[in-house]
Amino acid sequence: MTNTNADAGGGDRVALAVLTQYRMGTTQQLHRVLAPGVRIEQTRRRLAKLRAEGLVDRVTLPQAGRVRAWFPTAYGVRVALEWPELNGRRPPRLVSDPVAARLRAGHALAVTETALAFLEDARRRGETCLPLDWLPEVHHPIGNGEAVIPDALLYYRSSDAMLRAFVEVDRATMGPERLAAKLTAYARLHRYIPGPIPGRRWHTTTQATEAAWRQRYPLFPRLLFVLDSTGPTGIDNRIRALHPTPATPQ
Repeated sequence: MTNTNADAGGGDRVALAVLTQYRMGTTQQLHRVLAPGVRIEQTRRRLAKLRAEGLVDRVTLPQAGRVRAWFPTAYGVRVALEWPELNGRRPPRLVSDPVAARLRAGHALAVTETALAFLEDARRRGETCLPLDWLPEVHHPIGNGEAVIPDALLYYRSSDAMLRAFVEVDRATMGPERLAAKLTAYARLHRYIPGPIPGRRWHTTTQATEAAWRQRYPLFPRLLFVLDSTGPTGIDNRIRALHPTPATPQ
């Protein structure tokens, strides 16, 4: 006999884990991530239940159809980060209230939509990209108190390889030069070798010569830029800015 309460609890757990990891999603987006094969009313009921339990909250966006965007509460984050599937994840930068959520919704929802492009394509191709294979805002130190924090780190298994990528979603809110400056930050990450930890003896020479990213990845992840919210001319300008410029002879 199937324990429907246990099944519902498992679905609630997955929904909270996804929302904690993704930071924010509309009802439609979360339905596409969690349960595209059933009616959307099931997802609505699940989110309403989690909200009644104080684990998630929502804000209504001033768009046609009054779109609802969901985000985890501080309590929901504390609960979810205790689970093995989110082991080692840094707590997300929380929105303190619905007004703050509304102000950051544009970029957050664009990042979630980008995740869906990979998830849904993997489903069509019969390849592997599961909801929790999309990790927003993974912190990568590069020294001097600075860090590279991509919009997301993507894991995707094709038919013959495991692919990893840093994903940057640009909504044309910064000029092409500032967008291109992100390449410099990733170049710093690629060559960054951490120094000794203060107060701790330096035991090996290999640690002193190994780039920090090699402690996480067998190969340096690809870097993908997703360009949104601009027309063909704006996209062309951004693509040109991302191409390396040959040095001018002196």
